Amino acid sequence: MTDLRSRTQAPAATTWALLAVGVVAVSLSGPLMAAATAVPAIAMAFWRSGLGAVALVGPAIARRDELRQLSRAQVRQSCLAGVTLGAHFAAWVSSLTYTSVASATALVCLQAAWVVLFARLQGERSSGRVWTGLAVALAGVLVVSGVDFTISSRALVGDGLALLGGVFAAAYTIAGGKAREDMSTTAYTSICYGVSGLVLLAGALIGGVQLWGYDAESWLLIIAVTVVAQLLGHSVFNHLLSTISPTVVSLTILLEVPGAALLAGLLLGQAPPLVAYGGLALIFAGLALVVRARSRDADNSREAPFD
Repeated sequence: MTDLRSRTQAPAATTWALLAVGVVAVSLSGPLMAAATAVPAIAMAFWRSGLGAVALVGPAIARRDELRQLSRAQVRQSCLAGVTLGAHFAAWVSSLTYTSVASATALVCLQAAWVVLFARLQGERSSGRVWTGLAVALAGVLVVSGVDFTISSRALVGDGLALLGGVFAAAYTIAGGKAREDMSTTAYTSICYGVSGLVLLAGALIGGVQLWGYDAESWLLIIAVTVVAQLLGHSVFNHLLSTISPTVVSLTILLEVPGAALLAGLLLGQAPPLVAYGGLALIFAGLALVVRARSRDADNSREAPFD
């Protein structure tokens, strides 16, 4: 198996093309799911994970030797990533039915901030620049939430669900990072998406959520979300982690915030109040500062003799 922490040589043009595809894909995720009004949130979350897992059956069979050789720790971390990914989808997709795509996307992207806080609870120290970035992002959250509160309490509930989705996304990122140290993208995503789908299926069955019987347009949106958001979004960025710096990937994913806001405005006519855009900008700037500062902290720690 290939060590995914070592950066393989990839043509620059191909790398940048994949980054562009990934950004557009994740930016379309929110608008596409919000447009599928006839599909319950949990059902949409289930189908994108379940169909994503089905699409990986063939590649996974081709890598069956690798799958047989996985350690219990790798399987456990991949399954944990799948459980938290399912919880992330359940919370975030639900938030899209309560608040705007722009607000939900910005708030769920706070996963970068939650990762820092989880690391601090585990004893990892961060520089002042990281905490400054978190403060700026938090100020943005307060602005967005304050604006949404003036709109309706329903929008505020959506903000809360998006924040919860970010917490689960952070847990998914941490678990996935540990699992992928020695796993290929195919092996990891096939297990992760499969477990995520099973978790969401259980939730849908317990909650009595309708999983089929939709019209043709709804099924087209479900397929679009699976192909665009799941396979061309999550999977592309997971693959790129083997070729470029995680910092570059993280910074690029942050472009989902303005991208989703722009696309929601164009495709759904969702135009948040002008003040809300100020909050979105603060969240974006704060998270960018956090990611860059954490990268510098990591470089400095690698140079330290007590690392």
